[in-house]
Amino acid sequence: MKLFLKGERCYTQACAFERRQYAPGQHGQGRTKYSSYAEQLREKQKVKRIYGMLERQFRNYFHKAAQQRGVTGENLIVMLERRLDNMVYRMGFATSRTEARQLVRHGHFLVNGAKVDIPSYLLRPGDVVQLREKSRSIARIKESLAVAQQRGVPSWVELDAARYEGKVIALPRREEITMPIREHLIVELYSK
Repeated sequence: MKLFLKGERCYTQACAFERRQYAPGQHGQGRTKYSSYAEQLREKQKVKRIYGMLERQFRNYFHKAAQQRGVTGENLIVMLERRLDNMVYRMGFATSRTEARQLVRHGHFLVNGAKVDIPSYLLRPGDVVQLREKSRSIARIKESLAVAQQRGVPSWVELDAARYEGKVIALPRREEITMPIREHLIVELYSK
């Protein structure tokens, strides 16, 4: 499945998944039927790779989502979307979540005027993410912003490219998140 891990390349014909839609190697076109456990595990691994996190951190997010009111799977996806590195990617300051994570770790962003270099920082509605003054000359960020304006930003985010800042308007709803995630399989896996 296409996970959009390679940034802009995933939106073109140069994407490896577009060229060959099966696993690499001699046995890549082998078994296509998976058990229910295998499907659940693959879904969890897929979401972990999309958002770039390890097992313990992902499990902690799941337990926090389970403690909140509402549907656990939707709470989990909304919580993952609220992460600072994901919001930097969604606002268009980076072409991939990996690049956004590195930019955040290097201290290029301010949240509500304060420097934040923790990629897992959870944003709330009303928070303003701003590129630092020193970082505004980075060519890679300018290219990413130009591409993001063509592609568009999600409805729960507001971007002001001229001022290099974005604002979280509201929490994302599950209908607005277009990633191919079946969160009910993750809930089933962790509830065993």
